[in-house]
Amino acid sequence: MTPGLRDHFKDGVDLFNAGRFFECHEAWEQVWLRSPEPEKTTIQGLIQAAVAILHMERGNRAGAASLGAKAMEKLARAPADFGGIDMDHLRGTLGRFFSAALDTPGPIPPNRPRIRMVAETD
Repeated sequence: MTPGLRDHFKDGVDLFNAGRFFECHEAWEQVWLRSPEPEKTTIQGLIQAAVAILHMERGNRAGAASLGAKAMEKLARAPADFGGIDMDHLRGTLGRFFSAALDTPGPIPPNRPRIRMVAETD
């Protein structure tokens, strides 16, 4: 990734972790538009995950389920370390979040998924 794209990518990670999923999508879209495959597909999966969470927040469970499934399919193919993101951790966190949010009527779980960088620990 070029330095400019790395900045947008990192901005997207920070926005995702702040729960600002629409803005996160906007930052990552700048990277997605300029990325080659297979990185493009992984970034698209990250964008779809953020938008699926946004759909959940807005009460669109059907949209969240559909987009969440597409995101998980794309992210399943990503390497364990993508752009410094601990993808194994993210896949597990997203899977648990979508499962709990979609299987439970009423408000969505308060703990939104967070991105953990490879150098971080729980």
